[in-house]
Amino acid sequence: MIKVLVIIDDSSEFSRRLLRGLIKYSNDNESWIFFQLPSYYKSLNGTNGIVDWAKEWKADAVIARWDHEESLLAQLNVPIIFQNYKKRSECFSNLTGDYIGTGVMAAHFFMERNYQNFAFYGNINAVWSKERGEGFRKEVEKFEGKYYHFETENLREEPWSKSHIELEKWVCSLPKPIALFACDDTFALQISEVCKLNNISIPNEIALLGVDNDELICNLSDPPISSIVLDVERGGYELGRLIHQLVKKEKLGPGNVTIKPMRIELRNSTEKYNIENKHILTVVDYIVANFTSDISIDFLTELVPLSRRNLEVKFKNEMGTSIYQFILQNRIEYFSKLLLNTDRSLFELALESGFNDCKNISRIFKKFKGHTPVEFRQRLQELSAVNA
Repeated sequence: MIKVLVIIDDSSEFSRRLLRGLIKYSNDNESWIFFQLPSYYKSLNGTNGIVDWAKEWKADAVIARWDHEESLLAQLNVPIIFQNYKKRSECFSNLTGDYIGTGVMAAHFFMERNYQNFAFYGNINAVWSKERGEGFRKEVEKFEGKYYHFETENLREEPWSKSHIELEKWVCSLPKPIALFACDDTFALQISEVCKLNNISIPNEIALLGVDNDELICNLSDPPISSIVLDVERGGYELGRLIHQLVKKEKLGPGNVTIKPMRIELRNSTEKYNIENKHILTVVDYIVANFTSDISIDFLTELVPLSRRNLEVKFKNEMGTSIYQFILQNRIEYFSKLLLNTDRSLFELALESGFNDCKNISRIFKKFKGHTPVEFRQRLQELSAVNA
């Protein structure tokens, strides 16, 4: 029976998803024993006290956040996996993430919505925040967008301070409209609150995107916050696999578990496109509201005082894609959501998403998503099994 000492915060949605994946792995194997050491234990006894407890309990492995001293935990001579916070460990295994890739995903999401101004709000003490910001910034600079950033500590639990004032001044000073990417949902909620207090409209003036898809936090905001969904449960499952290999000495030396971004859960904080041409905005709004119906370009020309050719050219200039591709993009996103939430046949889902010819749906879907619908659904089912 493997005994795992857990010294990480379990109050966040991220941590709970991670632990669900870890427990799922243990149940699929040996039903391990876990002990969650209370957060106050270190305050009372220090890291030395944690080491003494782990020795007495005879822990086979330890999962800890980075702020526990490496040299002391090394005395245990058991596998140590650090959940990255301030930095990564060079000596022990890391529970980490594709933070840069998450920032790149956020940048591409906003670029598709035609924004020219981009902002990042981050946690100054965290490697996961810094790298998300770095990925976002570099992609924005490739796009030649204007970039703004602000970093501070987590202000949710702090009394009113100079940092709050500086954050408020920064948000108010940003050019509008702007696409703002927050390092996580908690930081995104801070932005939402500042906007509400200063009569700044989300999403009309600030389009807001977070990370972690913590449904409680995202839906506390008015409007609710869109968020990047991370592959956390699978990460927890792979963490269990790594621990198993290290304890059984099937793997020698440290290894890393990297949690990747999966998709974006859309909510009202990002529902607007940044489009200056009012006629193109009219067409875009119509497509977004009616993409499951038959939409012809001839019909769209009836909505605005533009010829077919003029509409196609202006649309491509504004949106960076053709009208046809934009319609397909909306249908594919809706189709992928249906795959996530129902087990109905692909034929039914394709029809519901607006595809009249279902023969080419696999090819079109793979072009947008990198997987066929069957492969995409199988991956989701695997994730659901991990999360069960």
